[in-house]
Amino acid sequence: MDFILSGLKEAFGLLINLDPETISAIDVTLKSSTLSIIFSLIIGLPLGFCLGFFNFPGRKALKLLSDTLLAIPTVVVGLIVYAFISNRGPFGSYELLYTLPGIVIGQTILALPIIVSLTATAVEGMEKKLYFTLASFGLTTTQMIQSVVWELRHALVAVAVAAYGRVVAEVGIAMMIGGNIKWFTRTITTAISLETNKGEFAMGIALGIVLISIAFLLNFMLYFLKKRARIAV
Repeated sequence: MDFILSGLKEAFGLLINLDPETISAIDVTLKSSTLSIIFSLIIGLPLGFCLGFFNFPGRKALKLLSDTLLAIPTVVVGLIVYAFISNRGPFGSYELLYTLPGIVIGQTILALPIIVSLTATAVEGMEKKLYFTLASFGLTTTQMIQSVVWELRHALVAVAVAAYGRVVAEVGIAMMIGGNIKWFTRTITTAISLETNKGEFAMGIALGIVLISIAFLLNFMLYFLKKRARIAV
């Protein structure tokens, strides 16, 4: 019990004193997670909207595929990305392995099914009465899409927050693609794993406190946005 209390005390000391190594892991995590969410939103929101809004052949199969990929383990994503960007892979010449851009690519792929699937579900779940009301205004297809996106804005932000929560806590991709290189690609989760194995509980606890704080903030935002989305609809 003493080593836990001692670890907690040292952990708060590291955070209060802005320990460079601890801050570096937090910085890498926030950079990689934020960039990957931006890229996955740019790609995933239009795909998810089309999947939920339009009827076309193969739509149900694509939705099933997207839903299935929601549960894909992070180590599998890491393995696939590793195969493509390693020296022997087709994109090996770009030297992305063990770099921050490499982690961003892997985390973007991880977040993409979440964005696509949850966006499609939100669009599909929109009340039919609202579609009829918007259609009665004689809007063009573009105006109709803009109106639907505006009505679902809270739900779509909630989708982004949920995907961010999944990405910021993942460890498989960061470990396999980033290589856990100190000061460069070491994230919160990989640092916790490494420091715990070394018996350095203080930094592991400090980073754990940061990760739990981020998770709490994201869940609070998610609760708030879901509440606003229900009120808006």
